[in-house]
Amino acid sequence: MQHDTNDGSPDSTAAGIARLSRRQLLGAAGALSLIGGTAKAQHAMHDHAGGAHAADMSPTMGVVPETPVPAMDQPLVEPEVRRSANGVLSTNLRCAYAYRQIGGVRLYVRSYEGGSPGPTLRMKPGETLRIKLVNDLPPNRDGMPADISHPHQFNNTNFHFHGAHASPSGIADNVMRSMAPGYSYNIEIALPADHTSGTYWYHPHHHGSADIQMSSGMVGALIVEGDFAGVPEIAAARERLLVLTQVVYDASGMVENFETLFPETATRFLAINGQRRPLIEMRPGEVQRWRILNAAYQDDMLLDLEKHDLQAIAYDGIQLGAVQPLKQLLIAPGQRADILVKAGAPGTYAFNAAPYDQGHPSPVGPLARVVVSGAPMDMKLPRALPPAPLATIKDSEITNRRKVVLSATAPEADAAGHWQEFEFFVDGKKFDPARIDQRVKLGAVEEWTILNTHEHDDHVFHIHTNPFQVVSVNGKALTVPEWRDSVIVERKGGEVVFRSRFLDFTGVYMLHCHMMNHEEMGMMQTVEVYKP
Repeated sequence: MQHDTNDGSPDSTAAGIARLSRRQLLGAAGALSLIGGTAKAQHAMHDHAGGAHAADMSPTMGVVPETPVPAMDQPLVEPEVRRSANGVLSTNLRCAYAYRQIGGVRLYVRSYEGGSPGPTLRMKPGETLRIKLVNDLPPNRDGMPADISHPHQFNNTNFHFHGAHASPSGIADNVMRSMAPGYSYNIEIALPADHTSGTYWYHPHHHGSADIQMSSGMVGALIVEGDFAGVPEIAAARERLLVLTQVVYDASGMVENFETLFPETATRFLAINGQRRPLIEMRPGEVQRWRILNAAYQDDMLLDLEKHDLQAIAYDGIQLGAVQPLKQLLIAPGQRADILVKAGAPGTYAFNAAPYDQGHPSPVGPLARVVVSGAPMDMKLPRALPPAPLATIKDSEITNRRKVVLSATAPEADAAGHWQEFEFFVDGKKFDPARIDQRVKLGAVEEWTILNTHEHDDHVFHIHTNPFQVVSVNGKALTVPEWRDSVIVERKGGEVVFRSRFLDFTGVYMLHCHMMNHEEMGMMQTVEVYKP
């Protein structure tokens, strides 16, 4: 990984020194306070022993009781929104620990801007995203392990604009950067004028720490505006953002060890926008647009809305050419789905994650409750959608074909195994940032076959920078090829064939499994696009 110490930000070093100085001063003040407090406590105990008076050993330690936060069934709250102006979205993102109340549990975890999820960023095609990322996480307490695919140095971070067709180099969408605690870093990502409009997201992508940080809630939505502007039924629909996460924590309400994440039963419960089972209000006959983002660190979710159908209009930020009715929606980590929901009769309806077998049971349980009440609305679903924005890739366009194999090893007694006994591979190799695994000519149009030989788990294939068009799954051609940036590849020989155009940008970026436990333990490769 590239270690950025300043990265074009003139105040980086000064800010780090200033911040360190303040910490040192606070540490010194705390030490004096502790010494004084210890002396007073000893004096009080001495007086108690002498019968003068008792020391205050109250179990509350003087803490003023807080009003309990309701564990669930509160109205859905959407994250703060930050918008572009004059062609630029300029903002700060601070990475730091924060307390959060969720599901009746008080956690102390890493966050963006003190929240989970972080702010929603909204911009348009052709605009530029400029972020000053401030890493205020504490110093790492461990060194680099001999095996880089053993999770490590959990407070290093960086920034990935998931799904963006943008440069992977320099200070753009470059996940090879290493952003150390105590410094600030500049990020600048320019979107092409013809970039697809839709639902995207951002998250850390530093190998070794991304899984820990994402499972803590360091995720956020990034909306590229302008899709379906000419469809009145969609333009009239109220828009909702639903960021799905798996909530995990240890006995201290923290996420500090990989053991907290790796067992397949680790998830405590599911959340939307950092809330456990919130209420989504609708009126009878109302149509809402739900931008659903699966920002979970590990597992698929099979979404089911009681007594309602779901009408898909986009996947992974790319518009569909026709409405796709669904009884249930299977959504993998990293994927997005834009859904229209038309409310039925008055009542309360469960929005759940239903049982699903991905080699191990996906987490199940309530995500939200939809409350339909009030005066009816006469809203319609669209009969037709505009043509999909990306042209189908024809056989005649293909310039090369290649195959990528996902695999893993596990101990004989899988359920009893320690995480260090598992290994995850792409083409039989674990991730090495110094190695180039796939070299592709700029302008190439390629067909890739992704094969999963792992006996135990499905995997979620994701590649940066360029979306791909899925043409067949498990040997069966899709009637309508589907544009994605992430796709499930089933276990025991599952196979996905897709086609992709490698356009506009050279540089090094990643392909990996977006089940982040697997990525962190080696299931990632580098891709270099070069200009011949």
